[in-house]
Amino acid sequence: METIRPVRRTLLRDRAYESIRDAIVAGELEPGAVVRDAELAERLGLSRAPVREAFSRLVDEGLLESKPQSYTRVTPLVAADVRDAAAVVGAMHELVTRVAVPRLAADGITAMRAANERFAAAVESGDVHGAVRADDELHDVLVRVSGNRAAAATIARYTPLIRRLERRRFGEGGSCRSAGLHERLIEACADGDTDRAVRVTAEIWRGLEELAD
Repeated sequence: METIRPVRRTLLRDRAYESIRDAIVAGELEPGAVVRDAELAERLGLSRAPVREAFSRLVDEGLLESKPQSYTRVTPLVAADVRDAAAVVGAMHELVTRVAVPRLAADGITAMRAANERFAAAVESGDVHGAVRADDELHDVLVRVSGNRAAAATIARYTPLIRRLERRRFGEGGSCRSAGLHERLIEACADGDTDRAVRVTAEIWRGLEELAD
């Protein structure tokens, strides 16, 4: 039975990492909450080893903080950290936009439009999870088309710090990123206007830096 093989340990680590990261970003694990590997391992149906590896990665990415032999807990929301992350992520999105626009095909534009429709509907209904997911899907089109794996990795690493604040603000009735800005970005991409697309991208991420204030 060649298709049935042991699951690689790295996959269990990634599963643990994604589950815990998403719980932190969604606010299910609130800032300051103490997390325990044994407890989370039981909830995830995993051993403690992959959960510990996930903790280490999340500490490195700024979502957890740890004091050896004392505690591991969710980091507080710090405005300066969010501003720094938004500046870095914004710069990466500008880079991938500049590369991706000349390469975009019609199916990419269609995917961006569909994602923005889902985004606008989610904002209208107050669905914060749906809005964030659709927003990621829209921008991921440009990231994928650019083919820049270093930029993609940087975006994946620092975006969760921003999403924590976005989700909280949106959940409290604050504004979420404008579907109108997305539409301007899509139109610039459809026109093949790279400079305009980069300017709109900068405007989008500058707004997220300001959100931290």
